[in-house]
This record gives sequence, C-alpha cells and structure tokens, in this order.
Amino acid sequence: MEVKTSLLDNMIGVGDMVLLEPLSEDSFIDNLKNRFDHNEIYTYIGSVVISMNPYRSLPIYTPDKVEEYRNRNFYELSPHIYALADEAYRSLRDQDKDQCILITGESGAGKTEASKLVMSYVAAVCGRGQEVNKVKEQLLQSNPVLEAFGNAKTVRNDNSSRFGKYMDIEFDFKGDPLGGVISNYLLEKSRVVKQPRGERNFHIFYQLLSGASDDTLKKLKLHRDFSKYNYLSLDSAAVNGLDDAANFRTVRNAMQIVGFMEDEVQSVMELVAAVLKLGNIEFKPESRCNGTDESRIKDKNDLKEMCELLGIEQSVLERAFSYRTVEAKLEKVSTTLNVSQAYYARDALAKNLYSRLFSWLVTRINESIKAQAKTRHKVMGVLDIYGFEIFEDNSFEQFIINYCNEKLQQIFIELTLREEQEEYIREDIEWTNIEYFNNAIICDLIENNQNGILAMLDEECLRPGTVTDETFLDKLNTICAEHQHFESRLSKNSKFLTDHSLPHNCFRIQHYAGKVLYRAEGFVDKNNDLLYRDLSQAMYKANQSLIKQLFPEGNPAKVNLKRPPTAGFQFKASVGTLMRNLQTKNPNYIRCIKPNDKKASHIFTESLVRHQVRYLGLMENVRVRRAGYAFRQPYEPCLERYKMLCKRTWPHWRGPAREGVEVLMSGLPVPTEEFSYGRSKIFIRNPRTLFFLEERRRQCLQDLATLIQKIYRGWKCRTHFLLLKKSQIVVAAWYRRYAQQKKYQKIKSATTVVQSYTRGWQARKLLRELKYQKRCEEAVTTIAAYWHGTQIRREYRKFFRANAGKKIYDFTVQRIMQKYFLGLKRTLPSMSPIDKNWPARPYLFLDGVHTELRRIFHLWRCKKYRSQFTEEKKVVYEEKLEASEIFKDKKTLYPSSVSQPFRGDYLEISKNPKYQKLNSAMEEKVLLADVVNKINRANGKGTPRIFLLTKKRFILADQKTGQLKASVPLLDLTSVSVSTQNDGFFALKLKEGSASAVKGDFLLSSEHLIETITQLHRIGAAAGDKEQLKVDISDEFVVQFNHDKVCVKFIPGSPKNGNGVSCKRKNNRLLEVSVPITA
Repeated sequence: MEVKTSLLDNMIGVGDMVLLEPLSEDSFIDNLKNRFDHNEIYTYIGSVVISMNPYRSLPIYTPDKVEEYRNRNFYELSPHIYALADEAYRSLRDQDKDQCILITGESGAGKTEASKLVMSYVAAVCGRGQEVNKVKEQLLQSNPVLEAFGNAKTVRNDNSSRFGKYMDIEFDFKGDPLGGVISNYLLEKSRVVKQPRGERNFHIFYQLLSGASDDTLKKLKLHRDFSKYNYLSLDSAAVNGLDDAANFRTVRNAMQIVGFMEDEVQSVMELVAAVLKLGNIEFKPESRCNGTDESRIKDKNDLKEMCELLGIEQSVLERAFSYRTVEAKLEKVSTTLNVSQAYYARDALAKNLYSRLFSWLVTRINESIKAQAKTRHKVMGVLDIYGFEIFEDNSFEQFIINYCNEKLQQIFIELTLREEQEEYIREDIEWTNIEYFNNAIICDLIENNQNGILAMLDEECLRPGTVTDETFLDKLNTICAEHQHFESRLSKNSKFLTDHSLPHNCFRIQHYAGKVLYRAEGFVDKNNDLLYRDLSQAMYKANQSLIKQLFPEGNPAKVNLKRPPTAGFQFKASVGTLMRNLQTKNPNYIRCIKPNDKKASHIFTESLVRHQVRYLGLMENVRVRRAGYAFRQPYEPCLERYKMLCKRTWPHWRGPAREGVEVLMSGLPVPTEEFSYGRSKIFIRNPRTLFFLEERRRQCLQDLATLIQKIYRGWKCRTHFLLLKKSQIVVAAWYRRYAQQKKYQKIKSATTVVQSYTRGWQARKLLRELKYQKRCEEAVTTIAAYWHGTQIRREYRKFFRANAGKKIYDFTVQRIMQKYFLGLKRTLPSMSPIDKNWPARPYLFLDGVHTELRRIFHLWRCKKYRSQFTEEKKVVYEEKLEASEIFKDKKTLYPSSVSQPFRGDYLEISKNPKYQKLNSAMEEKVLLADVVNKINRANGKGTPRIFLLTKKRFILADQKTGQLKASVPLLDLTSVSVSTQNDGFFALKLKEGSASAVKGDFLLSSEHLIETITQLHRIGAAAGDKEQLKVDISDEFVVQFNHDKVCVKFIPGSPKNGNGVSCKRKNNRLLEVSVPITA
C-alpha cells in the first residue's frame, strides 16, 4: 500500500484551496469538480474542510482508515473529515483546549452524516471500558431519536434535519467521554400542520403507523392507513430506500439505550397520536342570534379519542376551540371563534404540542447523557445547523436562518483572523493588517436593539391597534430606507422605485453570501407564535403528567398576564448564547456542498455548486487565509521534503533543522520577501513559490531516480556476471567429478563380475562335495533305522494287542467329553434365575456330571443376579421373602400381595398437615403408617384408626382428629393371630399382666395385612433382647377382651350386604367372621 507523507503527494487537483493558482471562482469550482470526479470529496481551505455529498457509499470510512488518520498531522495525508476530527480531539486531549466543530450547508449537503462521522471517529479513537462504552453508546444512540422527531423528507433530502443541533461532548483528563449536552434551535414546527408538495411530515408519524404492533396502534386508537390523517401528505408517504417499520424498531431500541422508561415512551407515543388526531378535527360555521359567527366541531369522534389519550375532559377542550378568553388586570372578556380562527387555534395547538414535546425529548436525553462527575471537563462542541438559504419564496424561517449564518460567518472571520494573528505572534512574524469584508453592518441591521429588523418586528407585534405584515413593512421602509444593505420599492430610496424584480410586499437584504428577497407575508404571525390561553389551560387539566410539564403556563394558580416572548426574540437570545459559547472554544469548520438536486452520484451541477460556494463565503475564506502567508510548514518536515534541492543538505544535514532550511533557501532563486522564518516554521507567502519548490523537487526526484536506476542496473549486471562466473566454475568441478566417478564405476563393475564368476565356480564345486557326503550319511542312517525297527517290532509284537484297546478307549472318551462341553456352551439357557430350561443329557454315563453342572450354573447365575441389587432393592426382597416364609401356602390372601410393593407410609404422615401434631409427637422413625379398623366386640363393627409402627412400639390414633388412643411397646406383644382365608383380620395378643393389656388384646382389620404382619415379625427378629414374634395362622383363635375371652371364628360364605368381609357377634363368647369365597 502506498504511504503518503504529505497532501502534496500524488495530489488530484489542489488538496488545499489556499494553494490554488490562479485563484478565481471558476478555478475554485473546476478544482472541486476535478476532485469530485475522482471520488475525492474532501478539500481543505487551510484548516476548513469542504465536504461534497457523493450520494453513495465510499470505502473511506473503514476501521483501517480510522487507524490511518489516528495521531497524524493534519496536512500529512489526503484531505479527510477524519483528519479534522483527529486534530480537534488531540488538541482537546493533549493541549487542554476546548473545541467546537461547525458544520454548515444547505439541506441535502450531508451535514447530519458529517456530524455522525465526527462522533463515530471520536468514539473509535477514545478510551475503552464498560462505563466509557456505555457513554459512547448513549451519545451515538441519541441521533436516531432526534432524527425521528426532528427530520423529514424534503424535495432536496430524504432525511433533512428540520432543526439546528449543537452538542457539547464532555471528556475527562484522559480524553474519555463522560457525557454530553444537546441544544436545539428553531424546529420547523409549521411542517406539523402543512408540508410543501413532494415532502413529508416528520419521520416519527410514518414510523409509528408502519412499525408499531397492532396492539400498540389499538391502544393509541390509530390505523395504519396514512390517508386517514389530514396532517400527513400522501404524495410522498412512501420513500425509496427508507424502511419506516425498521426505523421505528431502531428508535425504540435507541430510546431504551439512552435511558427512557417504558411509561415515558408510551406517553411520547400518545402525544404523537394526539397530534394526528388533532389534525382530523374539522369545524363548521354557525350563526348566533346577535349576528356573530361562531364555529362548531363537525365530528366529535376524533376529539373524543384524543381526549381519552391525554386524559382531558372533552367539554373543556371543545370549549377552548370555540371561545377565546382575553384577561386584563380587572376584567375578563370571552369571545367566540369563527371557523378560520378555530382552525388557527387547532394548528397552533398542534405545532406547540409537537414543538414542546421535541424540546422535552432533548431535555430528557440531556438528563441521561449528562456527565456525572463534578470536576472540570474538557468540551468538544458539534454544531449541525442550517446553511444559508435562498429560495424562490423566502419567509420568516429563512430570515432567521440567514441571520444565524451571518453571525456564524462573523465569528468565523473573527476567529480565523485571531488564529492567524496568534500564530504570527507565536512564530515571531510581523503581523500585517488583512483587508476583508466585515459583515457586522448586516448583523447590526438585523439585531440592533433600537432600529434592527427583529426589534421593529417585536415592537410591531406588541403595539396595540391593527397590526399586519403591511404595517411592519411600512415601518421597515421608514427606518431602514437609507441602509446600504436594505432594499424595498416602497422605501424613500428612489433608485428602487423602478426595480420590477422587487415586489411591493417584499424587501431585500444584501447578505455576505448574496442578495435575498423576503416576502413580508406571515412575518408577524410567525413571530407572535401565539397559543390561546384557553388551550394552554385545557392542556394543563390533562391527567397525563407529561402534558402538564409541557404547558406550565396553563396552571390557573400561576396565571401570567404578561405576553410571552416572540419567536424572533427567543432565537436571537439563543444565537447570542451560542456565539458566546463558540467564542470560548477553538473552532473547526466543515462546509458541506451538494453537487446536484437529483440526489444522484457522479453528477456535478456547476451552477448549483457555484451558488453554494457564494452563500457559504468560501472564496472569502480563501482570500482571508491567503492575505498573509499562504503556506506554512515546520522546519523538520520541510527540510526532509526539499533537502535534495541543495548539495549541502543532501543526503543528510547534521545541524539544526532551521539552519538546514536557511541553507536550502539561500541556494535557491527565490526572493527573500517570498518567505519568512518563524520560531518553528517557515512561512511562504505566495503559492507560486510553493509550486516552484514542488517542481524543482519533482525534477530532482527524476534525476535521483535516474541515478538510482543507473547504479542499480550496473550493480545488477555485475552481480549477474559474477554469478555466471561462479556458476561456470561450479559446473566444471561437478562435471570433472562426475566423469571420474563414471570411470571408477566401470572398473569396479568389471572387477566385481570377475570375482563373482570365480566365487561361483568355487561354491558349486564345494556344493557338489557336500551333497555327495550328505547322501552317503542319509543312506547309512536309513539302513540303520530300518534295521533297528525290524529288531524292535520283532521284540514287542507280543504286547501290541493288549495296550491298543485302552488307548483307543481313552481317546474316544476324551473326544466325547470335548464334544459335550462345546455343545453345552452353545445351548446354555438365559441368565434369568427362574428359567428352568437345561439341555438334554447326550450320554447316560454323563448323568451325574450333567446334574452337577446344572446346579453349579444355577447357583452362579443367581449370584450374578443378586449382585445387581441396590441396598433398597435388597430390603424389598428380604421383606417379600420373609412374607413368603410366613404366609406362603398358609393364607389365601398371600398370592394377591406378592405383586404389590410394600410402601410403608401410606398416609405420608410427615407431609400431611392434618397429622402434623401426631408426627411431632413421634420420637422414632415411622416404619408403617396405615388406616385400620378396630373391631368392637360388642357389635362386631369396625372403627377407623391410624396405625403407626416404629421399632419399639405400635400406636393407634383417631383418624379424624389425630388424637392418640393407644401406644403399646412391642415388648408387650406376644403373638399375632390371623386366619387362613382371604380377609384382613388380625389379632395382636399382649402379655398378660402388662400395663398395655389392661383393656385386653386388639382385633384389627387392614387392607395391607401381609405387610403389617411381616414388619412386626421383622422387628421382632431384628431385636436381640426379645423373643421372635409368633404368628398363628388358624380359622379359629381366642382374643382377650378386658377380662373375657372371645372366640373369633372365620367361616366361608356370602355376606348379606355386598361382597365384603363381615363380622357379627353370635354371643358373649363368639365373634363370627364371614369371608366370601373367591373364584
């Protein structure tokens, strides 16, 4: 990538207009066009940046570009807005100088984008950190909110700022942002009620209707159709490249980041909806009996919905649209409003409502982004405001805007001259007075407190009697007739009487940027900006808190009969405050120009650009800058750039840089009056001198390039020759080595062949001898073996038949066993312990082995099965096993209980709040909790009782109340008696003479009989200090009740009532239990 060290390198046209030669308006515009055609949209006028709107995206705002311009000298690289932003930021951070960046230009010139680029660059180069990033994000996200409420689509710009904005960004001593303060100027509130053809209302109206959800629109009583609202123009409702729905989501997100609460956002949207509803209110005339005209609302539906949104009584607002109350010190007069006055009141309310909402938004944003620290802050101000405006029809708004631009031009000239003078004094250069046009006379014509146009406009608005635009123009013609910058056909100055370009109802002011014709119509009304007190008081009565904040003058307790200040007075005061603020800061200027009216890229309309160059005063800027010395540069870079022009300074100068520059300039044919030496810089008066130095430098660079090429070519040829010579020697050496190696290989190969033939002959001879010797040995061995075999067979032939049978038998048995085991391996049954399959026995003699293997395999798989049990599962199986030992084949009820798990606590006594008192009385863990029936011996009927079993006792308690009825230690329990049938009766027999046996034994009935008896038996078995509990299973047993013994007898049969078990007393000694027979 090419690296530039000066804006003079590879320059397209002239990068700095101060160096333009010759200087004229035509050459100025031609230079802008040349650079614009090559995508160079930025040009300098000294430290002022001219920005041309390219109407397309250019790859010059990437993070790499930010790093390229970071901490670089202003003139070190090509002109760019980043260079100005970096210069301002470094001056603020390193030199502790407050900065301001003034961005001007007409609508569509790119002012808003320029301010965004400045803020994004500062955000990119300043510090990092969670708090710093939060502040940067809030500062950047304030833009979408203000653009939604303050920008609109115009014929010149799809995102035109319809207000002036000045933001002070505050930094700490390290250069990290702490917060900011925003000031707004002159919102174009007349756009709320009326838009020119081809333009739109403010963005927020279209964004709300396009992007809000259906529920939100329903709450706001709105419809998506733009045509339903009179305040929205329909011919430009949809704009190409503008997504209102997506922008609405962006605005909501930005408001959340900035710090708006959800109820505040809702209140803002309600006010926006109220403005739309307000535009739909229409009036009809009515005549009163006294002959006066009054107005009435045609359709009150929109008025009703608006009042519901704002919380206002409908009758109060309806009266405010029909009557006007004028208050004096001692009296109050109420007059009716005709239709035109009612429409004026409606539009005035809409404009004031939206304007005050916008001001509240700015104040609310300031509360969120203001710096929290109380220490002194460094400040960088960014001013984005209208440029000078000259339209076919210019009114009060253009007059105010142009007045502001006159003040900005005045402060620009003053600050530029002051900066020049300070630099001359700092560099010890003699200061010469600069001739320039001072526009103070024009500012005085407008703002003079006695005879200024604004003062006369205020005086005309405040005086009693009939006040019209014509009386205001007459007053101007009387007082300003002799002023050299004021023109009117009705003035006393006779030279304008025949000027037909000047209508009778207009006046003309000769501004610094040219003459502007103003139409006097509307000046008085727009300056008054009058809102009837009845409407203010009606708004103050709203239930919504935000409305009360916007209309404080409506408070009846604080009625102020004093007339509110006029729009002109307020703007003049705001401009004065702004000018005083700018005076305290170091200024930086960005002048924005739009190249065409079609919003198209690559089109340069010369007449339009010439018009903007004039009213921006760019030629005046260049002349002021060139009035002294056109170019200045520090000694070090100057010497580094031009040292090749003198033999004494080339290639290195060993002394101080200033002495080197003096030696350099003394050796050049440049008159001494064309330059001066400062303390740290050289000042060049005329651009021709600079271009002469550049031309000489270009020639020297060509000569040096030729010399470098010559030396390089000679070096390259000699190096090539030496390389060839060295290569020839290397090639020759390698060839000789190769030839000797080939010769040696031939001799070696021949020798090897002779040796191989000799060794082969010797080996074959030895092989023949060894083979002959081996055959002789094998023959002798074979003969001996046959001889020995014959002798052995002859000796052992008599023993052969007796031993052969046993060996064959052993081999056969061994083979059968092997086959048996392999077959058994393939046909083993499953690993389930209940699987009783086993392979058939193949041979009778394996019967014992077959049975033993079956037993061993079953034991092994049972062990494997048991090893999978958890502790809990083992306990369950142990309980089931013990139940099996007690009841299997003894009680009919047992088989049905096998598949049912033992739960223990069927009442969940620890969780049930009903049994909380009973649970708290238990000192031991409850092993079983169930509901049983206690059988009454008197009638055989059962009473529900809670049965609780612990390791030491069992407890009976009332089921409803949880009251303890009996608590029996298990040591007093001797045995348990149950029947053999399918019933749940059991008798708990107590030890005679014990304290628990006073009332006798317990005869109980339970649905979980098997589990209950098993738990009692396990507890007895686990306790080592008592005998194991005896379980008697019989259909007839004796139970001790008090002092009587009663026989309980179980008989099969069907009960009279239902299919359940019934118990009936037969006599004093017999209880008969009838158990149904199961199929």
